[in-house]
Amino acid sequence: QVQLVESGGGLVQPGGSLTLSCAASGITRAINTMGWYRQTPGQERELVALVGRSGTTTRADSVKGRFTISRDNAKNTVDMKMNSLKPEDTAVYYCYVRDSRWNVYWGQGTQVTVSS
Repeated sequence: QVQLVESGGGLVQPGGSLTLSCAASGITRAINTMGWYRQTPGQERELVALVGRSGTTTRADSVKGRFTISRDNAKNTVDMKMNSLKPEDTAVYYCYVRDSRWNVYWGQGTQVTVSS
């Protein structure tokens, strides 16, 4: 049974920081890509950041310079450190995992709210 367990969401003031973590288990094939998407009400889910098995990263322009993504291949975990958070970063953040057969798995989502 595949499980993606997310943690680290919450309420933070503008300019603050949060770290999201995701641990994947039950995936039998090699994991190629891990990362995060986010979604706000009425909007499509959008890519935030991805990291490949070799450590190559992709980030949305809106988070470059503020968000850092990293992974531990041995533990099948991915972390995203979010600095200088803005109100427009408020969203539900979803962990994303793609294995070597292009199967995609999603976490249940964790709320991040940036507000004073």
